[in-house]
Amino acid sequence: MEIGHGSKVAVVGPSGCGKTTLIHLVAGILKPVNGSVTVGEVVLGDYPERDLLDYRIATMGLIFQEFRLLEYLNVLENILLPYRLNPVLELSPQTRARAAELATEVGLHDKLERHPKNLSQGERQRAALCRALITRPTLLLADEPTANLDPANRDKILGLLFKYCGEEQATLMMVTHDPEVLQKFDRQVDIREFLPEPKPTAL
Repeated sequence: MEIGHGSKVAVVGPSGCGKTTLIHLVAGILKPVNGSVTVGEVVLGDYPERDLLDYRIATMGLIFQEFRLLEYLNVLENILLPYRLNPVLELSPQTRARAAELATEVGLHDKLERHPKNLSQGERQRAALCRALITRPTLLLADEPTANLDPANRDKILGLLFKYCGEEQATLMMVTHDPEVLQKFDRQVDIREFLPEPKPTAL
């Protein structure tokens, strides 16, 4: 499978078919047993683990189903977390201002000092989205980022993602079960097309 630069691709398929696994492979969190994953000119399997982590933080924005916010950090600190993890990234006043702007765009401007335990599921999801966008990544990988949102907030988040991709020429790969959002994407990929045919069972 090949995804062009700047494309917006929806990954669909029934539960358990491997959509999240695909996202983790593209992110380099999992390594393929066969074949390879190339992002731009980079073959992820060629990177040492530490270098791969730094590359991922600097160039990819990830939004997980479980959010993966750190409970001991407030919302602002969670958004800025990539700058704490990758020493190459400079945590400047401009970056802090961008974090506040992103939080305002998703309606979290008054919750920057709160900790994740004091947020709703939807608010946690929006904080995770801000963290994914803070480094201006060229590749966004999102695992059902609108699953816990009402229709109004769902449309707001999708609008922000698509606006970002348009402005930054970033690529978006998003897992979704929501049929109402599929028409917004350039392409839909049903992961079952890439799975091997099941072997017949001997009687």
